[in-house]
Amino acid sequence: MDKILILDFGSQTTQLIARRVRDLGVYTEIVPGDAELTGNIINSDIKGIIFSGSPESVNGEGAIPDKNVYTFTRADGGAMPLLGICYGLQRMTQDLGGKVESLPHVEYGRIGVKIKDQQEKKSLIQKFLKGFRDSFTAWMSHGDTLTKLAPGFKEVGTSATGYPAVAAHDEKPWFGLQFHPEVTHCENGDSILGAFVFNVCGCEKSWNMEHYIEELNTSLKERAGNNPVLLLISGGVDSTVAGAALLKALDPEQVHLMYMDTGLMRKNETENVKTILSKLGAKNIHVIMCEEEFLSALKGKTDPEEKRKTIGDLFITIQEREVARLKLPDSYLLAQGTLYTDLIESGKGIGKKARVIKSHHNVGSPLVDAKRKAGKIIEPLDKLYKDEVRRLGRFLGVDEEAIRRHPFPGPGLATRILGEITKAQCDILREADAIFIEELKKRKSPREVYLYDEIWQAFAILLPLRSVGVAGDERKYGYVLALRAIISEDGMTADVYPFESHDLLEISTRITNSVKEVGRVTYDISSKPPATIEWE
Repeated sequence: MDKILILDFGSQTTQLIARRVRDLGVYTEIVPGDAELTGNIINSDIKGIIFSGSPESVNGEGAIPDKNVYTFTRADGGAMPLLGICYGLQRMTQDLGGKVESLPHVEYGRIGVKIKDQQEKKSLIQKFLKGFRDSFTAWMSHGDTLTKLAPGFKEVGTSATGYPAVAAHDEKPWFGLQFHPEVTHCENGDSILGAFVFNVCGCEKSWNMEHYIEELNTSLKERAGNNPVLLLISGGVDSTVAGAALLKALDPEQVHLMYMDTGLMRKNETENVKTILSKLGAKNIHVIMCEEEFLSALKGKTDPEEKRKTIGDLFITIQEREVARLKLPDSYLLAQGTLYTDLIESGKGIGKKARVIKSHHNVGSPLVDAKRKAGKIIEPLDKLYKDEVRRLGRFLGVDEEAIRRHPFPGPGLATRILGEITKAQCDILREADAIFIEELKKRKSPREVYLYDEIWQAFAILLPLRSVGVAGDERKYGYVLALRAIISEDGMTADVYPFESHDLLEISTRITNSVKEVGRVTYDISSKPPATIEWE
């Protein structure tokens, strides 16, 4: 099977490159950017190599690839095709004799790119440029630029700010992009990647979700053996699909699904979870009521990272206590619905160069980390993004109602209550959030699609401040509530949903009329980046 190899230099979007290529129908493998590229990695199935981006600079501590990457040949004797993305292009430039220097002003976000006149380009370059429009909007995120191209390279595309945006070697199948074609905000990004994968590398389409499920079933059976597997399940899309995958691959009697009502859940969540798990054919469902323990542990804590780690540790502590009560053997394995976005944002990418954006309770907790290092954690979804998880869930037969649910963080409402968390605040937010979601499910967009289905994720946030208002003829001093609604494909980048003004006005009015503690409603208009989707 044809494969594309990706060298991961620590970019937040490395796995996103991989899933874009997989979406094109070609299998991908990811290895650390500085891995020794031995025969175990480079084989006849590898048709091309992509260098990822990185948070580092090539003039600083950025990882350096195995120098042999520039000498590899394919089975047909030709040079191995290479594609450098952002840092990847700069890495190739620096390694091959060019020069990279800091920009006076960073190029960040949407920036136009113009492809130069193609008439005299060589045939190999023409094949690559077939994936490009003459001018398009790209997505950039870098503080360095190429000030001298490496010998043999030429500039074939320029950014609107005048810096090299696309480079190509005159003779070898080596190309570089100073932007990120893998993110959804880059126009024609799939065509650009497709031009490299198909036109340059000559790959054939031989990869799909059925192949992924076959490999997943095999790996889960090998990993679990006959040992019991305990999945901490929240009822959200991720843990539900992880549960479905385990139940399909393993004996259902072997799988234990544990749900904890932490007091940080959505309205009516516990009853919904019981229904969902029963439909999956689960034999062992354990519901733990532990609201008091979680609220007590969070008392007085206001720092987001401290709250997340407190929740993560308590999850494991209660789980270990309940495992003892269930008398599961020491050989049991812990399963989680961890996604790649959780891992990469927590600094747990393939290599060692990814930076921590925020700690996820199922990744950053010391206890979870210890379990992972001990090899006692199974994460069936750790190579997938949210939209891929939904596709996998459909293949596994999970109910569409569960598949369509908006993402909900493992720490629950704790990430949406800024400052200290109390039961009263949870109740206020729970009710306001339920109203917001209910309104989205009954209102339609101008395209006659329910707003809930047009929006990737929507939720309410309770702020740690109050504002003066008027209720009737009396002064009211109520909480400020923020609403968040974004559109995205994978959660790595996100835009704000452009509500019709009357929808926001009517939703706001219903919330303030129904939840007496809320006196003011705002709408968050920040994209990702620079903001994250959740507030904490």
